[in-house]
Amino acid sequence: MLSIKRTIWVLAGSVFFVSAMVLSGLFYFYQDVIHSPVSPSPGPAVIFLIPKGASFSSVAADLKKNGLLPHPYFFDLFARRQNKRGSLKAGEYSLDSGMSPAQILDILTEGRSIQLSLTVPEGFNLREIADRLEKMGAGSAEEFLKAARDREILERHGVPASSFEGYLFPDTYNFSRGTREADILIQMAGQFVKKARTEDISRGVAESGLTFHEVITLASLIEKETGLEEEKSFIAAVFLNRLKKGMLLQCDPTVIYGIENFDGNIRKKDLKIDSPYNTYRYKGLPPGPIANPGLGSIKAALNPAPEKYIYFVSKKDGGHYFSSSLEEHNHAVAKYQLNKS
Repeated sequence: MLSIKRTIWVLAGSVFFVSAMVLSGLFYFYQDVIHSPVSPSPGPAVIFLIPKGASFSSVAADLKKNGLLPHPYFFDLFARRQNKRGSLKAGEYSLDSGMSPAQILDILTEGRSIQLSLTVPEGFNLREIADRLEKMGAGSAEEFLKAARDREILERHGVPASSFEGYLFPDTYNFSRGTREADILIQMAGQFVKKARTEDISRGVAESGLTFHEVITLASLIEKETGLEEEKSFIAAVFLNRLKKGMLLQCDPTVIYGIENFDGNIRKKDLKIDSPYNTYRYKGLPPGPIANPGLGSIKAALNPAPEKYIYFVSKKDGGHYFSSSLEEHNHAVAKYQLNKS
């Protein structure tokens, strides 16, 4: 009987020892798999995309398919132990076979994705921003414009209008592929608040006699009329002097803004169209901004030059000639536009 018991104990001990050895081997194999790269030296970079809503299992399978992961099961197990299985972030990533699965998991859960850069020049309108976004493959123009008219987002950012036209700050924005169009727009709107809702500008608006919306609208006209910083305060003076005198602003860019599918050429008949943006037909500022102005134009709207100018004409060299009388203006038109001395 004692011999049988001893045998059982020996067998049990052997099974335990073998099991312990197997488990120990599996553990070390698991550790080696997780912390060792697929290849001892980095191969060519693989551009790896995690779509919105992708499951962890599908991402792990795609990593293996791209030669970046040897064992999806251990990758899944490691992610569970790290409590990161639900933390993958959508985006486009640059990975290579010289990275360990542990490093790859960190990159994908921390969102260290390839950054796309979208530059919004001063004077771009919503449509132009949306089109640029779509052309670079970073989103849908339609979805961006839809977000730009979202009432909840507008109210959250204190925009007193039906769209974000004029309230997106011209700048360069970085984001990962797969970022929602609404989030890109919110980033731009946040930069506008940071740059254009300062105490100095708020004080200037209060002293101007205009509403903030009117100031941004005026700034957008200035932005579209000149690219020269030194001229902006003079353009502002012309428009504000005209407003005080009850004169039509006669601003071509506002007319263009109101023309659907503008072909690049403004004609005499365009100056007669019935549009609230036609400042050749309706007095005062248009209903809202016609573009997104830069800080220089906003400051010019609040600090017009102390001049009596009420006219200006292009000199066809990027600059303008400013006049205080119709006679002087007509002479400038003949000189610069009709080439008459």
